[in-house]
Amino acid sequence: MENEKAQRRGGVKRIHGIISGDVVGVGLRSWVRKVAVDNHLNGWVKNREDKTVELVAEGEQEGLEKLIATCKRGPDVAWVERVDIQWSKATGEFVNFEVVY
Repeated sequence: MENEKAQRRGGVKRIHGIISGDVVGVGLRSWVRKVAVDNHLNGWVKNREDKTVELVAEGEQEGLEKLIATCKRGPDVAWVERVDIQWSKATGEFVNFEVVY
């Protein structure tokens, strides 16, 4: 419901990101999910075969910017080399934030 109201106001956006570095097998996906949920974002995060982590998130721009900043730091056990982000319009297709396996 909160996202529906924000979409009508035009405040909901979407990001697609690729996180590179030593980011697989260090709990990054669960960590990203917690940050996303704490910021009322919907979408998913998953490991890719090329040892990067991919995410798609939708929500208010402020929450998305917090997620991006947090991803650039990473959890203590990860080493984030790079975070590539593409912004676009939200589709509203997600109802929560999931770790995809």
